[in-house]
Amino acid sequence: MSGNYLPPNPLAEWLGRSVLKLMGWRIEGEFPKLDKFVAIGAHHTSNWDFVIFIALKFVLRLNARWFGKHSIFRWPFGGLMRAWGGIAIRRDRQRNTVEQAVQAFRENREFILVLSPEGTRKKVERWKMGFYHIARGAGVPIVMGAVDYRNRRVVIGPTFYPTGDEQADLAAMLAFFRPFEAKKPECAFHGD
Repeated sequence: MSGNYLPPNPLAEWLGRSVLKLMGWRIEGEFPKLDKFVAIGAHHTSNWDFVIFIALKFVLRLNARWFGKHSIFRWPFGGLMRAWGGIAIRRDRQRNTVEQAVQAFRENREFILVLSPEGTRKKVERWKMGFYHIARGAGVPIVMGAVDYRNRRVVIGPTFYPTGDEQADLAAMLAFFRPFEAKKPECAFHGD
């Protein structure tokens, strides 16, 4: 079994399926059979996006890691967040998160890192491009995943190989996400 997929856990899988069913959500597409990649999820405008992500992680048994602000790793939920693949990030300190992530890719034979390019649930004027620099530095592709609240689905999109032309690559990735509706559409960044 690939290290990117966890052994069967009937309780976690049942919980994930139940959450998606109760919310009326479905999964479309599948992750590539690759040992390493950065997965980006957009448009991140609501705490419900995290609930959907964790349900997806449970259903698909993904051994994915993700960054979250340090405050969500406090007691009483800190241990649970780490068990679910979370890595605490302090935004108030200057640390080279990109280099740390690239190093994690180098040190692991199999590694999936899931990030939100907005970096917050609030409206942003641009995406944070750390995900892009991590993928380039680690020499791994980017897999795109969209939450589509209008149609209650998570769409796992194409595998994208960064070319080094950041502006052209960003335009291509934004084109994939543009048709999907966020929980709070007014907060979604479309690059317009």
